[in-house]
Amino acid sequence: MSEERAIAALDAAGVRHTVTRHGQVGSLAEAAAARGVDPDRIVKTLVVRRSGEEYLFVLVPGDRQISWPKLRAVLGVSRLSMPPAEDAFAATGYERGTITPFGSTHAWPVIADAAVEGTISLGAGAHGVAVTVESADVIAALDATVADVTDSPTD
Repeated sequence: MSEERAIAALDAAGVRHTVTRHGQVGSLAEAAAARGVDPDRIVKTLVVRRSGEEYLFVLVPGDRQISWPKLRAVLGVSRLSMPPAEDAFAATGYERGTITPFGSTHAWPVIADAAVEGTISLGAGAHGVAVTVESADVIAALDATVADVTDSPTD
């Protein structure tokens, strides 16, 4: 099962975590309430296609969105895209809405937005399952590049 794979990968990486299981949620606010964190502490893991079959993970605070110009500049590329759900699954082994770099079927590079800091909540490989972790531990375990790659939805 995907949840076990994600949690085993966190354990193997030495990342201390607390697992939270909650029912289906319909919004960022509901997810934050169910996980006992503020909405900006929920971190989405997005899969981005760099080219062909080359992908990367982008860690984005729940109250922010990817800034494509910023992300392209950090990566030094002119084109990036969000792959269809089936391609994201093929690249990671996780369904959309459950994706995490931990336990992915491929260790793609990770970019963490500069606003990802402090105690955060990440998806853990299954719907309604999350882990609360320290962002510094996650960034170190994933050898993530930290950069300003998001905007608030009102920017």
